[in-house]
Amino acid sequence: MVSDGKRKKRDRKSKTQTTLDPTSSTINDEVFSVNNVEIVNSTTPTSAKKNENRRGRPKKRPKHSPEKPEKPPPIVNGEIGVAPTVEGVNRVVPEMDAVVKVFCVHTEPNLSLPWQRKRQYSSSSSGFVISERRVLTNAHSVEHYTQVKLKKRGSDTKYLATVLAIGTECDIALLTVNDDEFWEGVSPVEFGELPALQDAVTVVGYPIGGDTISVTSGVVSRIEILSYVHGSTELLGLQIDAAINSGNSGGPAFNDKGECVGIAFQSLKHEDAENIGYVIPTPVIKHFIQDYERNGSYTGFPFLGIEWQKMENPDMRMAMGMKSDQKGVRIRRIDPTAPESEVLQPSDIILSFDRVDIANDGTVPFRHGERIGFSYLISQKYTGDNAVIKVLRNSMTLEFDIKLSTQRRLIPPHVKGKPPSYYIIAGFVFTTVSVPYLRSEYGKEYELEAPIKLLDKLLHSMPQSPDEQIVVVSQVLVADINIGYEDIVNTQVVAFNGKPVKNLKSLANMVENFDDEFLKFDLEYDQIVVLRTKTAKEATVDILTTHGIPSAISDDLKP
Repeated sequence: MVSDGKRKKRDRKSKTQTTLDPTSSTINDEVFSVNNVEIVNSTTPTSAKKNENRRGRPKKRPKHSPEKPEKPPPIVNGEIGVAPTVEGVNRVVPEMDAVVKVFCVHTEPNLSLPWQRKRQYSSSSSGFVISERRVLTNAHSVEHYTQVKLKKRGSDTKYLATVLAIGTECDIALLTVNDDEFWEGVSPVEFGELPALQDAVTVVGYPIGGDTISVTSGVVSRIEILSYVHGSTELLGLQIDAAINSGNSGGPAFNDKGECVGIAFQSLKHEDAENIGYVIPTPVIKHFIQDYERNGSYTGFPFLGIEWQKMENPDMRMAMGMKSDQKGVRIRRIDPTAPESEVLQPSDIILSFDRVDIANDGTVPFRHGERIGFSYLISQKYTGDNAVIKVLRNSMTLEFDIKLSTQRRLIPPHVKGKPPSYYIIAGFVFTTVSVPYLRSEYGKEYELEAPIKLLDKLLHSMPQSPDEQIVVVSQVLVADINIGYEDIVNTQVVAFNGKPVKNLKSLANMVENFDDEFLKFDLEYDQIVVLRTKTAKEATVDILTTHGIPSAISDDLKP
């Protein structure tokens, strides 16, 4: 579900860039140096900072303070502020012992050369133990994993972990360890309720800067629907002012009762912002866990397959036949593949969702003195659940019982661990477009660098059928057979011999089973590619050998 204000604009690059970064720590790719560390004295009082900017001579300070300096907190076994008891034994905090360090070896697919995989790299992040011998961490911490290991606090042993489920949209992953020794002496973390504004939170994890456990504290500064960078979704999130750094990913955020109220997962990088971190709250975490327990796997968060428009303008409300006491949002477009397309229509006014009235700005009551986007109501449902939607159509009020499903995008935001699909004929490499593919081809600034046609489809196009894909000629592996076609790069394939190309598998089947004299591919921008069928298939074998490609077709496309 997309509102009119949520579409990204393609414009000139701003001098000041704001980015939301997942916070796992990459060992091989990141270099830790003193030059990259900023020392922040958090104990400097505000009044002292103000005095530094005043004009005139500074006030004289006495050489010797009349009061005795405060004793520093004790350091016991390398930990600050842990006071010993009479017997000399440290005070044990159970929830601290439940926090583990996650070590992952990643092997990402090479989407630009889909028959290969990239060089493996290692990362470290955080996680914590929950009930039934399970561990929670972030999805981006174990994405494209080859091996995952866990290490408990104060232990020198790394235990092999098994990944049970990865929730890409909510950026949560569920792990377990088969070794019984790992679970000895560990108490699972208990979950608390959604905190209120200004509630104290403590983030625990293993961030960059050291090897031992780290604790940062702050307060909840905002609760709203947030953009989840890794999942490319919008779900409920907490903004806190505690420092969340690289390696904190997957670590728990505790309230003052020692209950877990969230998972650290990303932070705001901006020159005008400091200590803005984001936490996945307990409603989202519990949804993920219950989804896994109900279905035996992660099925995802349901979405309403529509784009909507605010109805704040009084003239528009009058023109749409809304009464003075009616509020809602207007449907702009409906995803043709979504179940709601069978009953809802463009220009319907959604008045309520599951008996909860929707305001003209698309918000619903949340808690005392707070409102939140109505997508929050949808995210509380599960895939396959039903919801009652009340709409206004031609001045008539109608109610529909709709079965909710997960969202499918024409250009998917994730490959979800699957190897990329490809097909090669006569040196032409055909593949499908996804956001990771665009990032692989054009870098992090793909929204500025990628072709306009592909960006338009990414931002605005909807699939017309459940199996529709954007198929492109990724590149042309140069050979005698394809002279004159070398410059074709990332151009969409529209049709093959006059037949529309719905997806990559249909294209591969049509080419493989084609016996006429010429192969003809219709591309975007009215380009065509014509090859002699017999010589094209013969040349493919030599091209594969030259480039060390094991197969002309990926395993998922083979019959």
